[in-house]
Amino acid sequence: MVVSAGLIAIGGVLLRGYGWVDMFQFSVALAIASSRVSGRGVIVRRLAAVEGLGSCTLIASDKTGTLTCNELTVRRVVLASGIEFSVTGEGYAGEGKIEGGDRHASGTELEDLLRTAILCNEAELECDTDRTAVAGDTGHTPAAEDPDATRPGTGGVWSWQGDPTDEALLALGRKAGLRRSEVTSQYPEEHAVPFESERQYAATFHSCGGDGSSAEGLLVCVKGAPEKVLAMCGDAVPGAHRAAEAMASDGLRVLALADAGVASTEENFDGTLRLLGFVGMIDPLRPGVVEAVAACHDAGIGVSMITGDHPVTALAIARELGLATDPGQVATGKDVLEHTQEGTLADFVALTRVFARIAPTQKLDIVEAAQAAGHFVAVTGDGVNDAPALRQANIGVAMGAAGTDVAREAAELVITDDNIATIVSAVEDGRVAYDNVRKVVFLLLSTGLAEVLMLGAVVVSGWPAVHDGSIILPLLPVQALVTNGIQDVALAFEPAEGNVLLRPPRPPSERIFDRLMLERTILSALVMSIVGLAAFHWMLEYADWSVEASRNALLLLVVFFENMHVGNARSEVASIFRLSPLRSPILLTGVLLALGVHVLAMYMPWLQRVLGTSPIPVPHVVLLAGIALTVVLAMELHKVYWNRYHGALRS
Repeated sequence: MVVSAGLIAIGGVLLRGYGWVDMFQFSVALAIASSRVSGRGVIVRRLAAVEGLGSCTLIASDKTGTLTCNELTVRRVVLASGIEFSVTGEGYAGEGKIEGGDRHASGTELEDLLRTAILCNEAELECDTDRTAVAGDTGHTPAAEDPDATRPGTGGVWSWQGDPTDEALLALGRKAGLRRSEVTSQYPEEHAVPFESERQYAATFHSCGGDGSSAEGLLVCVKGAPEKVLAMCGDAVPGAHRAAEAMASDGLRVLALADAGVASTEENFDGTLRLLGFVGMIDPLRPGVVEAVAACHDAGIGVSMITGDHPVTALAIARELGLATDPGQVATGKDVLEHTQEGTLADFVALTRVFARIAPTQKLDIVEAAQAAGHFVAVTGDGVNDAPALRQANIGVAMGAAGTDVAREAAELVITDDNIATIVSAVEDGRVAYDNVRKVVFLLLSTGLAEVLMLGAVVVSGWPAVHDGSIILPLLPVQALVTNGIQDVALAFEPAEGNVLLRPPRPPSERIFDRLMLERTILSALVMSIVGLAAFHWMLEYADWSVEASRNALLLLVVFFENMHVGNARSEVASIFRLSPLRSPILLTGVLLALGVHVLAMYMPWLQRVLGTSPIPVPHVVLLAGIALTVVLAMELHKVYWNRYHGALRS
């Protein structure tokens, strides 16, 4: 973070010609914001992304693992004959029962389905009966590469490794008393066709172990999307599609299972498979995700759900999230392809928030179309196939728990808990970061401009007086250099003003020097410079002070101006009298420290010689403090004017 801040500062100075002090303070503001975001569970890989979060108008989120817990549990089994079973138990622990149905009527039908679920599988699920659960040894959803994930069970500690879908299927088999090691020893695997999003199914080929179950010599086990598997089944029963859709409409993730006896490992299943049935899994929503999506909507941020699940399943989840209410609001990969070919994808994506049966390559198309529609897009992803979309996004957000190294390298931010609620918190901090950058820039620019105007006016006009044939400068160069710095850095620590997520996102094209910033900067600089020059003139001409005494008093007035003006900078629309100084202790400390440093400069001999300062009588100090209140009065009047005629857009 420190290195990133330093590089930004150096780049601003060398490439853009900004001052070292300005760029340092700008970078400090971003670094502080990055630290705040990190405290929310976000790892910042590129510092500029923190400020960019304030412009986010659309979050394109994966469903599994981000909106849901990514801990699948089989809840229902429907055989091809129509016999239905319910399944108890939670998570990947193989504890629970397969209930209901008619075991006698189903015969070997259920056994064949469970066998296929276990054989067409790449996961591992074991129970260590020699271990017992201890306090703190709780279940969790592990990353696929985590071999030590554990869950306590009544008879020992369960451990798993692999894809969540495969783990759920193995847990289903264990509830029927089937172990993967025993089943695979009877049906050794000869060849495997791994699952791919484009293929939408996986298949494994097994030798039959001489049990005579397949006259062809090999048993092929297939699992995949119902519509894909049904198309490969020659004996698909009438109503099978309706059975799958009925399960999906209940919010279940549905897999179809099929098998066949084959003579070789050639991948040609057209009409040759035997449908065994369907399993319906539930992947519950993460706690707080409904509230997080609602917070996004309140903040003017759209949320799009992108999933490979069946459209009916996606709609069921979308209803819970408040993203869609009817099937017409759910787009499929086929719809995306059609609109891509017609060149209307940008308009289509702008109106659609739920995408189902989406291939990884289409996720990139959706992101590009959203950007073409004018959105500032944050994309979540965890897999290798998500990397192109993460790079294309304005802000790529990788999953830290279940994400791959490729996804993390392609992203600007990494979410440690894989929760969209954390992204919403990061967006809030991003808006605060942008607000604080504006505050620091405003304070730096307005106070610097005030000093430039004071010195420039004297040089150009010769007013207020000429002494011994030379212009009397109101401030010496060294005095002008030491009047700011501490307050500006402290302002970067300013907390959120409140209701940050109730404001609409700022337009990505909005410049930091907008009309409000320019009006406030010019007005405050004019007030400080005119009042300062007038006070300097009065000291010389009417109070009959010496030049040195007048400069000394003006320097203190400038310090008062800046310490009071930092209060004006805390909010662009809220009154300074509504913001308690105690809610920002770092800023209060910075102001007191800056004032204390100047008091030391007035009384310490060596600083007196360097800065030309000297003690000032208390009545004069009180008078100068009162004069400095003019900048507060001017800013308060401007805030009233702006809120009345332009609306409190940043309140």
